[in-house]
Amino acid sequence: MSFESLELDPVLLRAVEELGFNRPTTIQSQVIPVAMEGRDVMASAPTGTGKTAAFLLPILQHMLDFPRRKPGPARALILTPTRELALQIEEQAKALAAHTYLKVASIIGGVSEEEHLPALEKTIDIVIATPGRLMQYIEDERFDSREIEVLVLDEADRMLDMGFIGDVDRIAAEARWRKQTMLFSATLEGNGLEKFAEDLLKDPARMEAEPPRSERKKIQQLVYFADTLEHKFNLLKHLLQKEDVQKSIVFVKTRERLHELVGWLNSSGIDCAWLRGEMEQEKRVEALHRFRSGQVEILVATDVAARGIDLPNVSHVINYDMPRSADVYVHRIGRTGRAGKKGCAINLIEAHDVGMMERVERYTGDKMMRRVIDELRPQNKVSKSSTKKKDKKDDKKAEVKKPKTKVRQRVTKNKGKPDWAKKHAEKAENKPS
Repeated sequence: MSFESLELDPVLLRAVEELGFNRPTTIQSQVIPVAMEGRDVMASAPTGTGKTAAFLLPILQHMLDFPRRKPGPARALILTPTRELALQIEEQAKALAAHTYLKVASIIGGVSEEEHLPALEKTIDIVIATPGRLMQYIEDERFDSREIEVLVLDEADRMLDMGFIGDVDRIAAEARWRKQTMLFSATLEGNGLEKFAEDLLKDPARMEAEPPRSERKKIQQLVYFADTLEHKFNLLKHLLQKEDVQKSIVFVKTRERLHELVGWLNSSGIDCAWLRGEMEQEKRVEALHRFRSGQVEILVATDVAARGIDLPNVSHVINYDMPRSADVYVHRIGRTGRAGKKGCAINLIEAHDVGMMERVERYTGDKMMRRVIDELRPQNKVSKSSTKKKDKKDDKKAEVKKPKTKVRQRVTKNKGKPDWAKKHAEKAENKPS
């Protein structure tokens, strides 16, 4: 399938070509034709599969097919859980609408009201917003939802996890005259999400788009075992200085570990940017700009950066701390190997991480390759702990039990007797009764 076969307007095809999109991804080829028919959509699409264009292109096509007759507020509203993702969607929406008259704006936290004025007061076509900040303007009667025709909920599962369900329900109620609703989530599982979708969608087309196996295989997954935290940091330093590690994201579990690691890296003369939750918007944007522009080649981040943020040309993802769940691991490593390129995910494993490493391997169905740096070999042999149980089971399976030979009682009871006594006993046994 090609973008031309999707019957998109030539101005949109021109923008698609300029963005370097050759052919639709799986989720795009599934969603775009159905969404252009006006049906509600409920889709599962992992990060990096092109879902943003999957909902933006039908929205833009609808607005070109049915232009507005008079100036007014937003006709399409896209809700997303984080500021970074909102800005990313805004950027792509503007790029796809570059050759049209359509206007795009965002409403997010950490930004002054003056910057939101275009979305609040001027004629605007598409607004991308975080639920909390948008709800403030709705309560103050500053944002008019009555003209919204299309509502998109991006990363709906994460909005549920972050406690936005109340705000989203109220926003959807304000936009009750809409003609179409699209919901995108990393997974369609869970009673909470099903109930959420049931309240908002009408007879939706359900779609699940997993990346092809060939795409998943483009991310090489490696394991380095570490004895101690100091040993792990030395492994990290060594890996970051390798030639093939061009641009990397280092993931940690907590804010405390993030600041500790950034301090150690800076003390070692390694410059990096960092990203965490509850960070001032100005500093957040600056950190992402430094990393995207190449001013720094290392970004240390908590899981706030694991979902939805498009950071191009990341060669390596390094899990300095393993995540708390296997699905978060998948989202983390999805930061590399994007847009058809190869990537590498490196996991630094201490003894307490072995259980999570094995859970991830079962979840993904992929075996991580074990690697060793000669001068930094682990002394405690942590790697054996991940294979010991399996080896024992395999050894037991490999043992071939010899069949027991049945020994007749008369053969053993005469053992040790002199020959004449044996013959006498045998005659007695054989004598007919």
